[in-house]
Formats: sequence, structure tokens, C-alpha cells
Amino acid sequence: MKKWLIPVIIIAIIVFGLYKWGVGFNNTAVKLNENVSEAWGNVQTAYQRRNDLIGNLVKTVQGAADFERSTLTEVIEARAKATATTINPENITPEQLQQFNEAQGGLSSALSRLLVSVERYPDLKANQNFLKLQDELTSTENTIQTARVRYNEAIKPYNNHIKTFPNSLLAGLFNFESKPYFDAEAGAEKPVDVNFDFK
Repeated sequence: MKKWLIPVIIIAIIVFGLYKWGVGFNNTAVKLNENVSEAWGNVQTAYQRRNDLIGNLVKTVQGAADFERSTLTEVIEARAKATATTINPENITPEQLQQFNEAQGGLSSALSRLLVSVERYPDLKANQNFLKLQDELTSTENTIQTARVRYNEAIKPYNNHIKTFPNSLLAGLFNFESKPYFDAEAGAEKPVDVNFDFK
């Protein structure tokens, strides 16, 4: 075997190894990123269901002619703001996620005030359509929480993959950036005082 052939073989092995590492890193990052996008889609779907239910709830409450208009207006405006805040999961930033979270939190707060104020309207409290919508909203809130948890669960392996060494060397080259986690909404540590009296 010629002496010059040994270094060529070694270089070829190193290049092939680097190629395999790059391809493996990229393909795994793409798959994990797709999992994050799917999980984000589920979060958006859950919030969209809540927005749809709120529209029906507002129409039902509007039927109570003497109901506080300011409370309804607050919910309608918060819903509009929440639906206007959109995020592309491919390049989500902590600031975008915080803005989305604040918009959704504002809607949750307005909705809570709406449901509390229903206490003063016995006819509305007894309305079967309203009660059904209220039950569906409760179920949807649970679905939203589950979707948010699953989104965070999908982000963890992705972030681990692109942040650990030596993968972190390739992450920048292939434009893979870490993604932010969903945090609790501001004020979530305080219990919401909502009392329903269905006597």
C-alpha cells in the first residue's frame, strides 16, 4: 500500500463521519421540531375551541336584556385580542409567547368576571344552553392545560438535542434555535375566587 493512501483514507473516514453526524443531527432536529409544531397546533386548536364557545356564550348572555353591557364588551374585546395574536411555531420567541399568553390570560380573566356576574341573573343561570356552554368551557380549559403541558413536553427533547455539545455546534449552522416553554399566566399563583350557587 502506498504511503500517501493512508492519510487519504483517514481523511475520507473523518469526512464521512462528519457527514453522518451532520445528517443525523439535522434529521433528528427536524423530527423533533415537527413534534413541537404539532403540539403548538394542538394548543391553538384548544384555544380556538374556547374562542368559538365564548362566541356562543356571549350570544346566549346577550339574550338577558338587562345584563351588564360593560362585562360583555370586555369579553368581546379580550376575545378579539386573543384571536389576533398569532405565532409561527417555526420561529417562536419568548416575547411572542409572552404576548400570546397575556392575550389569552386577559380573555380568561374577562370570562371569569362574566361567569361571576351571572350569579345576579337567575333566569340566565337556569338557561340550559348557558349551562351546557359553561360545562363545555370547563372541559375546554382542561384541554388547553393538557395541550400546553404537551407542548412543553415536546420542546424539552428538541431543546436538549440542539443545546447539548457537540450538537450545539451544528444547531447554529442549520438554523435551529431553542424554543421557549409555556410559563404560568401572570397571577396564576393566586386562586380565582369564583362561587356558583346553583340552588
